[in-house]
Amino acid sequence: MIENRVSISPDVCNGRPVITGTRITVQTILEFLGAGDSIEEVLEEYPTLTTEDIYACIQYASKLMANRYEVQAVV
Repeated sequence: MIENRVSISPDVCNGRPVITGTRITVQTILEFLGAGDSIEEVLEEYPTLTTEDIYACIQYASKLMANRYEVQAVV
């Protein structure tokens, strides 16, 4: 599902992940949701999106967080 709805291209939004066929970044959608907006409110703001697009953004972020990260001190 994510593969069809989220895409990355160096020519679109400086290579940031976007909803396929738009210039709406995954980050933008997640910021709206993180600020407390409902999915319905996001869809009102961006009427070209679907509920599945919003869920794809959440799934994309979840997959990124599944990666292993290490914090290294800068010397």
